[in-house]
Amino acid sequence: MLKKVIRVMESRVNQNEQVQARDIAFLLFLTFLNVINYIDRQLIGVFANWIVPELDLSNFEFGLITGPIFIFFYAVMGLFMGIIADRVNRTRLIAFGLGLWSFLTVLSGAAKGFLSLALPRMFIGVGESTLAPAAISLLGDRFPAKWQGFVVGIFGMGVSIGLGLSLLIVAYLEPILGWRGCFYLLGGMGIVLALCMLLMRETPRRHLGEMQKEDGISTSKGLLDGFSFRAVALDLRNLMASLPSLTATLVGSIVFTLVLGAATFDQLWFVQERGFDRNEIAQMIAWIAISAGIIGNLFGGYGGDIFLRRTGIGRPYFLALVMVILAPLIITYRIVDPNSIWFWIGVFAIYFQIGCFYGPAFGTIADLVPSKKRGMVIGLTVLLIQILGAALGAVTAGLMIDTFTKYGVSQPYSITLLIFTAISLLAIPIFVFAGRRFETDRQKMSEA
Repeated sequence: MLKKVIRVMESRVNQNEQVQARDIAFLLFLTFLNVINYIDRQLIGVFANWIVPELDLSNFEFGLITGPIFIFFYAVMGLFMGIIADRVNRTRLIAFGLGLWSFLTVLSGAAKGFLSLALPRMFIGVGESTLAPAAISLLGDRFPAKWQGFVVGIFGMGVSIGLGLSLLIVAYLEPILGWRGCFYLLGGMGIVLALCMLLMRETPRRHLGEMQKEDGISTSKGLLDGFSFRAVALDLRNLMASLPSLTATLVGSIVFTLVLGAATFDQLWFVQERGFDRNEIAQMIAWIAISAGIIGNLFGGYGGDIFLRRTGIGRPYFLALVMVILAPLIITYRIVDPNSIWFWIGVFAIYFQIGCFYGPAFGTIADLVPSKKRGMVIGLTVLLIQILGAALGAVTAGLMIDTFTKYGVSQPYSITLLIFTAISLLAIPIFVFAGRRFETDRQKMSEA
């Protein structure tokens, strides 16, 4: 699969003589870091069947840890890190964040209760918030604009691969190391990778703005020179007001990610309401998540780019079409018997859809927003979809499950997850509008 991805990348980027094999290698390294990022982010969720009973957590407390406690700091700092990424050496910023979140992952493995798990997870969000805005900003400067969806789709493969590998860790390493040992192992790997990232050179920016270019590296006069929250807020407001397709893409992404937050309870659902063994289901889902996610990332990124060039309609419209086609399968998956073939088709469909999301959504942002403001806007996107989407979805789902359980409702996990699946479909008309408006907004930006 990796060789195929490299061949496809080479065939695409050779159209631009400035792109070299080292750029592709850099993309794949950032994608690997994204894999580690998402493994780390998912560890608590995939180990729910161990952590919840051992630390005596309620569904609400578990939802807090996987939702607001982690995501609030991740999202708020994501905006701040996006602003910083527009002003400093981005490779060093990523190295700092990677080292921080890896050290705190080690501390998470030593947790004895709610507070001792919640505190390190809170600041892990700070570390992980550096990667997406800095990495996508870097990729925007290394690759042609017309392939931004495909390139971001490759980077986004880290989400699906990370999800799958986190489940494989449960299936194969938990029996050997225990859940705490898995935290220690991943944290140690991250610290080593952070040292490697320090050796990477910064990429010159295409639009330097107030920045100066020194020795091939874009630098600013000072981290906070001329910085103003008021100016940042004004910039964001003006961009959103002048680019309806950007605003609609952001709103649609928030609605879509509500169900991803609720999916934190999937492992508990598999075991408690579908009767699976907690290690066996992790192993089965892992391989589907990896294969479906990779295919989805390639299909969403490459397909969205081709759709845009051939129709003139933006990538979000393509994502809406994918969601319409997959909706019946994903709804059926929550209802049918797990022995049915439709159950496993639904599992494939949901991870395929997750993979499809990142290329069209973030590729649209990278295409519309100037380089010198890209990190800031990506940071804002991360902030809003994580707080209003994933975090709200996780904590609300936890409350709903506890409430349904309290009043004796049959299958509280299934009902809750079905409700959030239905809510996510509201993103479809929003993405349709964003896609239809995209070309007009892109022309407006090119003339500005």
